Amino acid sequence: MINSNENEIPHIQFKDVYFSYPEKKDNLIFKCNFSIDKPGFWMIVGKNGSGKSTLLKLINGIIKPKNGIVKCKANIGMVFQNPDHQILMPNCRSELLININQDISDYEITKKIECVLDQVGLNGFEKRPVHTLSGGQKQRLTIASALISNKNFILLDEPTAFLDQNSQLKVLKTIKNLTSDYKKPVSALWITHRYEELTYADAVAELKNGFLSNWQEPSKFQYK
Repeated sequence: MINSNENEIPHIQFKDVYFSYPEKKDNLIFKCNFSIDKPGFWMIVGKNGSGKSTLLKLINGIIKPKNGIVKCKANIGMVFQNPDHQILMPNCRSELLININQDISDYEITKKIECVLDQVGLNGFEKRPVHTLSGGQKQRLTIASALISNKNFILLDEPTAFLDQNSQLKVLKTIKNLTSDYKKPVSALWITHRYEELTYADAVAELKNGFLSNWQEPSKFQYK
């Protein structure tokens, strides 16, 4: 896997990718071909156990394909199902501070923190203790952590799985706004089993029986 400069347009490509876990005979991912070569809100839908999380691990280089080629030229950030497994620090500012990977002044740090909190709808949350945040606010904080470390491609593994409907909507709209920002858009690949979330995507594919369908517009997407 190759990570590129965050200012470049991210590019993900799978070519005839197969993957199976050592204890399993059958391929969980089967002859997978797809590419993402422009900013946008991409969604992959599939039932539990269909291999969606495995696909993200292949993109991120956590696991290697059994056969085929995975090309990843992107600065990748991850958002998991449970933000409590990801957030390390006691308040929002300290959590964002540990994700800053630049040597910048205190003034620039403060401005950068204010900017990313604004981007995810957490204005004024800089001093808020993490334990006082709702599940949805914690997820938006993990998104802010990816932004402050200059990630240009965010992988989201069922990020609304543990959220109520109102919080789900806020996280969805946050990613939609970030991927639609014409000045500095990010790319996002959102994994879900909730079909109602697909209307927010720019393109949708279904992972079923190890095979990923072609990208389709949400309005034209048909479940097989």
